[in-house]
Amino acid sequence: MLHFVGPCVSVFGSARTKPGTPYYDAAYKMGAGITSLGFTVMTGGGPGIMEAANKGAYEANGYSVGCNILLPKEQKPNPYMQKYFSCQYFFVRKVLMFKYSYAFVIMPGGIGTMDEFFEALTLIQTRKILDFPVILMGKSYWEPLMPLFHKMLEERMIESQDLKYMLFTDSEEEALEHIAKYAVEKYRSKRNILFKKFLLLGE
Repeated sequence: MLHFVGPCVSVFGSARTKPGTPYYDAAYKMGAGITSLGFTVMTGGGPGIMEAANKGAYEANGYSVGCNILLPKEQKPNPYMQKYFSCQYFFVRKVLMFKYSYAFVIMPGGIGTMDEFFEALTLIQTRKILDFPVILMGKSYWEPLMPLFHKMLEERMIESQDLKYMLFTDSEEEALEHIAKYAVEKYRSKRNILFKKFLLLGE
């Protein structure tokens, strides 16, 4: 289902964010901006930040997809996607979002957002994914993490290389420049060197 959606940038964030709030508006702008770089916007497919990013891409005539998760509350598919897939398990959802993504944008969110963020850092540190930009939008929201990362570096629990592609910013323009600098070139290189056509998939 997702094989032909093209290279994606995934946007994560709270399902509880309401339309008209600063975080919702920022996610909307990011969705439109990611589309302008030629990427498909992928989210968890639900409301809040996910809806805002999908809506930004959808209304900018870009491609907008989601990996939804079946939950008792909060997680209903938003209407701003050309295609979405509903997962029963979180680990399947994360595998899909990593498989098709070339960058992550982490908007303000809760425990689920933190889980996805640290999963990305773990895969970067263990070099399961390479040259992968991770943008944290909202400096004041994410600022409490900075002392923790400094402590990890000080105690040599991590290396500076592990955080090389991570960006803290409040600027959509700076975030898009970071994606363009790393993700666009990475996608071109992968297409030129690694891409193989699969006849079974009709390519």
